[in-house]
Amino acid sequence: MARTKVFKSGNSNAVRFPASFAVEPGMTVEVREEQGRWIVEAVPDVPKKIDLTGIWGSIPGIKPIAGEDREFEERELDWGGKLLKRD
Repeated sequence: MARTKVFKSGNSNAVRFPASFAVEPGMTVEVREEQGRWIVEAVPDVPKKIDLTGIWGSIPGIKPIAGEDREFEERELDWGGKLLKRD
């Protein structure tokens, strides 16, 4: 167990963890209150991308989109999001 003080950091209150706790900068934690006690737990980072390698080829008849089919036509929009008239 260690003691530390709450301090002001911008508009928030903050707590420093002692070095012996091995908390890495940028680590994601979850803070919650249970019966008047504050619980701080490390949370695993959520992967930013979905791995689709396991389903590749599992849908019969689906083919990759060709590069020329991925191109789109530029068009102007007004601020309301409606299409402007074309020439």
